Amino acid sequence: MTKLSVNVNKFATLRNARGGDNPNVLQAAQKCIAFGADGITVHPRPDERHIRTFDVYEIAAAIEVEFNIEGYPSEDFLRLVEEVRPAQCTLVPDPPDVLTSHAGWDTLRHRALLQEVVARLKQNNIRTSLFMETDPAKIEAAKAIGTDRIELYTEPYAANYAKNRQQAISPFIAAAKFARELGLELNAGHDLSLENLAYFQQNIPGLLEVSIGHALVCDALYLGLQETIRRYQACLGKG
Repeated sequence: MTKLSVNVNKFATLRNARGGDNPNVLQAAQKCIAFGADGITVHPRPDERHIRTFDVYEIAAAIEVEFNIEGYPSEDFLRLVEEVRPAQCTLVPDPPDVLTSHAGWDTLRHRALLQEVVARLKQNNIRTSLFMETDPAKIEAAKAIGTDRIELYTEPYAANYAKNRQQAISPFIAAAKFARELGLELNAGHDLSLENLAYFQQNIPGLLEVSIGHALVCDALYLGLQETIRRYQACLGKG
């Protein structure tokens, strides 16, 4: 079964728009779990424009499902992850000033950095995942770096799904098969939605986890959070 990890960044964005603590991010995460989410994801950034450092500590202390912290491996980020010790750390190549993730790691160019960071996280018994595109050479380099998993960056799939879903998913199927042959485990995320998730999950072999935030929170505005999570889990073949 593919697990659903809900990224709660957008709840924090809404809170920060007005200050105060409404909506409460921890409560939102707990509601997601109560309604059926398998895990919680956060992506703290240096400017704290959505998730703040105290959110990470609060969520880590309060939840029992899998906690995934994603972000760029700056020293401050790595210290936070080492203190919290989540089940998984997903490393993304975003510089601090970008709005959202828009590319996977160039694991050939950044091999030395990533090898050092992955080894450091593994010393703390934290499962590692690298945010990746479908290039087989870069996936092979990810294996050499020593990561446990890769997270396929699915924006190109989502962008082309409506035009030709078979063509859109083809490179992801090939990448998933190649990763599994190398012994890498597989996650996916970015722009997955109620429209395109089921087809992706049905066609990607060995997909262990999807991380979904923006689309899920948008759907919750119309459907309610409980019904939204139920529908996403249904897309994954559950419920």
